[in-house]
Amino acid sequence: MRAERIWQRALQLSSHAQASGALVPLATEVLVAPQHEPFVLRRLLSTTPKHLRRGGPKPNPFLPWERALEVDQLDSGHVVLLNKYPVQAGHLLLISATWQPQSGWLSADDWRGVAHLAGDTGGLWFFNSCAASGASQPHRHLQLLPRRAGEASTPLATEIERQLAMLDPAWPWAYRLSRRVDPLGATDLPALYLEHAEQLGLGHPHYDPQPRHPYNLLFDDDWLLTVRRTQEHCAGFSLNALAFAGYLLATESSDIELLEREGPWSLLRAVAAAPIAPP
Repeated sequence: MRAERIWQRALQLSSHAQASGALVPLATEVLVAPQHEPFVLRRLLSTTPKHLRRGGPKPNPFLPWERALEVDQLDSGHVVLLNKYPVQAGHLLLISATWQPQSGWLSADDWRGVAHLAGDTGGLWFFNSCAASGASQPHRHLQLLPRRAGEASTPLATEIERQLAMLDPAWPWAYRLSRRVDPLGATDLPALYLEHAEQLGLGHPHYDPQPRHPYNLLFDDDWLLTVRRTQEHCAGFSLNALAFAGYLLATESSDIELLEREGPWSLLRAVAAAPIAPP
C-alpha cells in the first residue's frame, strides 16, 4: 500500500498556490463524442497558455522554480513541483534541481528520482524528449498524473493490454511496449528504457551524446511505452506523450472537422515515425 504522502501534500499545496495566483488550472470541458472513444477529447475554455500556442521550449521556468509550487525535494537531486497549468489536480513534475537538458538521455539519478516518487504515489508517468515530441521547457522534467489503486491510468488502458497480449494488430508507427515487473522499486525501468531506445534507432548514451530522434515515454505500474516521433503538431492539435495515452486537448487552432472526419488515431499516425521492424 502506497503512503501517497507526496500526492496528499500536492493536493493541500494546490489550494494555497491557486489562491496566490502561482497555480493556474486550465478550464476545459469534455466533448462527448462516442465515435472517438476510448479517447478523451477536451476543449480548452480558458486562454491558451503560451506553451500550447507554438511548439518548442520557452524561457526556463525551473531556474529558479516557483517556491509556491514546490512539493518536495529528493535525495536524487530532484524537486517535485506542481504543474503550473494543470488540467488534473495534483499533476506533478519531477525536475532536476540543477541544469540538465530535456533533450539529453535520462540518467541513473533521474530513475532514482522516479523510484522515490513511484514508491509513494502511483499513476501515469510521461516524458517528452524535446520540442518535436511536445516538450515545452528545455529543463529536464518528467511528469506524473497520480492515480488511485485500481484506477485505469489511461483511456487506452484496454488497448495497451491487448497490445501486450498480442491480441490486436501492431499500431502503424514506431513504438515499443514492454511489461513491467517492479512498479514500486522501478529497478526495471533503466534497462527497458535503453532497450527500447536501441530498438527504435534512438541510439545509446555510450556512443550518442543525445538521442538521435524525438521520442515520448509513458509508463505506469504495469507497462512502459516508447514512441519515436517526427513532429509535435497536427491539424492544430498540440500532441505530446498524453496523446498516445488517449488524451487530446482542442484549442481555438484545432481542426475539429478533420478530427471528425479522420478520427483520433490518424493524429497519432501523423506525428509518429513509420514502423520499425523488431530486431
